[in-house]
Amino acid sequence: MPLISSFYGVLIYMYFMGTKQHNSPHIHAMYQGSEAVFSIETTEMLDGKFPIRQTRLVQAWIELRREELIADWSLAIQGQPVERVEPLR
Repeated sequence: MPLISSFYGVLIYMYFMGTKQHNSPHIHAMYQGSEAVFSIETTEMLDGKFPIRQTRLVQAWIELRREELIADWSLAIQGQPVERVEPLR
């Protein structure tokens, strides 16, 4: 699972998988032992547990970078390498 971005201690990953295992566009976030999955389309936390402050940071980042994330998702579901995405600043 490639690291596509990191900011404020949050690491953001996207799997290289087909749509059979991953239906909706999403990212995986990790922070100090916490892990969560977030929808790219809605920013909703789909799975896992994450601190509220970091959840809000990830959701804001998704809002700002949605187009890039959707482009990466399109690459990932085809099994192609994804691009790094600008971190939240």
